[in-house]
Amino acid sequence: MNRNPQLNKHGELQHLLTTEGLPVSILLHILDTAESFAGVTEREVKKIPLLRGKSVFNLFFESSTRTRTTFEIAAKRLSADVINLNIAVSAQSKGETLLDTVNNLSAMHADMFVVRHSQSGAAHMMASHVRPDIHVINAGDGRHAHPTQALLDMFTIRRYKKDFHNLRVAIVGDILHSRVARSQIHALTTLGVPEVRVIAPKTLLPSRVERLGVHIYHDITQGMKDIDVIIMLRLQNERMLGASLPSTEEYFKYYGLTQEKLTLAKQDAIVMHPGPMNRGVEIDSAVADGKQSVILPQVTFGIAVRMAVMSILAGN
Repeated sequence: MNRNPQLNKHGELQHLLTTEGLPVSILLHILDTAESFAGVTEREVKKIPLLRGKSVFNLFFESSTRTRTTFEIAAKRLSADVINLNIAVSAQSKGETLLDTVNNLSAMHADMFVVRHSQSGAAHMMASHVRPDIHVINAGDGRHAHPTQALLDMFTIRRYKKDFHNLRVAIVGDILHSRVARSQIHALTTLGVPEVRVIAPKTLLPSRVERLGVHIYHDITQGMKDIDVIIMLRLQNERMLGASLPSTEEYFKYYGLTQEKLTLAKQDAIVMHPGPMNRGVEIDSAVADGKQSVILPQVTFGIAVRMAVMSILAGN
């Protein structure tokens, strides 16, 4: 019996809801497929006809410029028809439930839903209610998961470091509120990274985070030692209830990535950030724009990775 709701009866990807529980073969298939799409952006004609005649609905119940735009570009490069719904001023504000919205759009012959929602589990619920020929991609749900961001981060790491099996990776900052961090940790460990560190104050760490197989550091100067890849996370003030931090100035002093702190890592360490960045809070501009930063390539790679996910789903 297939217990993973993301896979069909043949063990192929039916939906992309989380990196947790996905076999390494599927993660590598997505990364390898993305590699084949990476060159499309360099062409004069950037379209390929893999999703011609398919309808992709972007359902963003939470605002996001970068993720929504890269999904839209990816779908259009695959020649799909893309429908962007401004949910905040449409059905949801009139009291329609999520499943009513999905059922109505399914009746309009949707082939794929890309959904971002403030509630954890929203994408899973959609996936469990759509017809078998419809695919759901989770573009971020609550504090739970953001699988395509994690996959584009894995693609970036592989591009610059070639292999996962000899790396030390540090994820720094607001782990508690980050769906990206959870997805990254699951992907990194599945792909064979031997040491994943989380560096954060105690107030920004989830309880029992060590169960994810990570090493915990509260002191960035210790946590940065011998690190190959540094992933900085945005301080998510909008999700914080109560005083998790004394001040952003103090946070930057102890946990913000400066040139000085970067020298504690390996000389060829790369610096990543899923964005949007708070300069002077999580990361100094000199580092964000410096030679070790791969933050802008991450955005570019995101298009190829999302093309890969959509093309694989459409083919299964």
